[in-house]
Amino acid sequence: MKITTNKFVAVTYDLNVGEDDERELMERATLGAPLKFIFGTGMMLPAFEDKLKGLGVGEKFNFTLSPADAYGEYEEEHVIELPKNIFEVNGKFDSEMIMEGHMVPMMDSNGNQLNGSVLEVKEDVVVMDFNHPLAGETLHFSGSVIDVHDPTAEEIAELSSGGCGCDSGSCEEGGCCGCGC
Repeated sequence: MKITTNKFVAVTYDLNVGEDDERELMERATLGAPLKFIFGTGMMLPAFEDKLKGLGVGEKFNFTLSPADAYGEYEEEHVIELPKNIFEVNGKFDSEMIMEGHMVPMMDSNGNQLNGSVLEVKEDVVVMDFNHPLAGETLHFSGSVIDVHDPTAEEIAELSSGGCGCDSGSCEEGGCCGCGC
C-alpha cells in the first residue's frame, strides 16, 4: 500500500536543522516512538506530506524543506514586550510559569491560540517570541516509512484529538516537527 490521502502513516526519521556544513540533530522519531498521522488531513506540513506521497512500507526518504516550506522566516516583529501585570495570578506575578525558556500558551485579541517563548523577564515587561521555534530553519529529514494502512476508528479518534501522533513530545515542547503546529 502506498501513502495517499486518508491513509494511516507511521514513519521514523532524524530531523536535522541548519546548513549543510553545520547541521544539528533536532529530533528523532524511532521505531519505538514513530511519527503517526493520517495523510492529507492537515495534521502535517503540506511540503512534508508532498515528499512522502506515494511511498510504501520500507521505502526510505531524505529531503530538505526550506523555511518558506516549513515554518517561515524568523520575523523580529514577532518578538514583543508585554506588560508584566498580564501574567499575574491572584494579583501576583507567576514566576514559576513565566521564566526564560518556557513556552507559554496564550491567546490574541481575536481569540486565536498561540504559543510564545519567554526570552526575558524584565522589571516591568516580559519579552516574548511568537515565532515558531523552527522559524528560519532549513529542515533536513531522513528516515523510512514503517506503516501505511487504512486507519481504524480508534486511530482516527486518537490522532484527531489534538496531538501530532508522535511520542517524542508535544508540539509546545518542540516535538513533532513535521506537524503543522
